[in-house]
Amino acid sequence: MTPRQRPYLARTVLALGFVSLLTDMASEMMVPLLPVFLTVTLGAGPLALGWIEGAAEAASSFLKFVSGRWSDKKGRRRPIVVWG
Repeated sequence: MTPRQRPYLARTVLALGFVSLLTDMASEMMVPLLPVFLTVTLGAGPLALGWIEGAAEAASSFLKFVSGRWSDKKGRRRPIVVWG
């Protein structure tokens, strides 16, 4: 019987995974703090906060739809995925 070996991952894969983790953590930390910043620092009311959050979600949904359609029409998805 051979000793069990640890699965091999290239350093590049590990580095990209770590960077992706940090980017996601930074984004997730900003989401709960944004309403506090808008209300306390900028003095935005609940209505303004709702409009800002709604506009951000609407823009995100619209861009996902448009980029998905463009990706399907273009056919070559790899460059789109690589370049974001």
